[in-house]
Amino acid sequence: PRACFRLVADSISRLGKQLRRQPASKTAPQPTLAPTPLVEVPQPSKPEPEKETVPQIFAPTQAQQELRQVAQEVWKKYGESSALITVDGWRLPPIDILDKASEVELGQADNMQRARLIEEALASYGVESKVVQINAGPTVTQFGVEPGWDRKTREIKERDRDGNIKVRVEEVSKTRVKVDRITSLANDLALALAAPSIRIEAPVPGKSVVGIEVPNVVSSLVSLRGVIETSVFQKIEARSKLCLALGKGAGGEAIAADLSRMPHLLIAGATGSGKTVCLNSTICCLLMHNVPNEVQLIMVDPKRVELTPFNSIPHLATPVIVDTHKAIGTLRWLNQEMDKRYQKLATTGVRNIEGYNKNKQGNEKLPYLILIIDELADLMMAGFDEVEHILCRLAQLARATGIHLIVATQRPSVDVVTGLIKANFPTRISFAVTSQVDSRTILDGGGAEKLLGRGDMLYM
Repeated sequence: PRACFRLVADSISRLGKQLRRQPASKTAPQPTLAPTPLVEVPQPSKPEPEKETVPQIFAPTQAQQELRQVAQEVWKKYGESSALITVDGWRLPPIDILDKASEVELGQADNMQRARLIEEALASYGVESKVVQINAGPTVTQFGVEPGWDRKTREIKERDRDGNIKVRVEEVSKTRVKVDRITSLANDLALALAAPSIRIEAPVPGKSVVGIEVPNVVSSLVSLRGVIETSVFQKIEARSKLCLALGKGAGGEAIAADLSRMPHLLIAGATGSGKTVCLNSTICCLLMHNVPNEVQLIMVDPKRVELTPFNSIPHLATPVIVDTHKAIGTLRWLNQEMDKRYQKLATTGVRNIEGYNKNKQGNEKLPYLILIIDELADLMMAGFDEVEHILCRLAQLARATGIHLIVATQRPSVDVVTGLIKANFPTRISFAVTSQVDSRTILDGGGAEKLLGRGDMLYM
């Protein structure tokens, strides 16, 4: 409506300018020749033509001029880029609608000072080490520590020519410092660095170092646009439509993943740790690169306030479900839809949804169906056995038919995240949790209880 009003204002202003340019006629028009009547009829005197005046409504007001400038700026910023990508008659949103976040970087001198403190603290406890890498991230900085050697020596007493006894130290053997000796000093390192808590990753995957993650004094914001514009995301997005931007790693590198290869995602974390923001960014990634003919979303939101703003998007297979009983009915329908899709694949003679959609266009394609549940515990309380059975069956069989699950819960206890659900959800994300028991339930190991709780997570 604002764009229409701007166009009307522009046309009105142009019409007003044209009316002003037309001069008023000063001479009367020449009369045309007509046959002379037999009887003279007195002609009434014609009044003098009045000067034309432009009504005030055609004069562009200041508000209309401002709207015109805004319309031109909007078209210049979004119109040209958004007109480039059109799929099946749908126009994909441009990347320009996402904001850019300013990144905060710590000085190199601060990182070098903390690296020296780490070496001195480990040396004071008899552990030889050296910091060989410093990877600055948005929230934490990872120091790559290379373990040193445990050296065994012996003293040899010898007499010189004058008869004096001298002691010579000779190295007998040396062995590498065990990683357990470094990990056991986590609290001592936190004390030396004056940090609230540190996390030790031993070893860092793909590197021969032990990673010590120390929180930054000033945290920077990780924007969705900053991850989408990286080459890591673009490589995955080129081969898959279900690419998700997860964030940035401890070393500042962008992390992206393919939902079709996960193939299902389980998210856990305490209240306020960032689960809903993660779900929103996941949905935005899907909406930015897919049209309704390619991806259909089914959202279950028992909280009634987190996912309901998405009710107006055309990608929804059904409006956002807020009632628990309707959610269970939707799970039953999704189970039947999976069976129907398997029958279509068997009739066509293909193995998965990619082979079925290979030579089809528009509405002939089978869209991906993604089920997003914001709070699993509420569904479990309504119908434990049925919900667990349907979720496990979908997680086991629905991958080939293009049905994927994204499930979030606040407390990953064993009565909510059961053994069957964990076995069928290999990809998991854990935000900050309250206890080590919850961390072991979701990740099969500790570490999530030491997170800062500012949106940082552990991804498995």
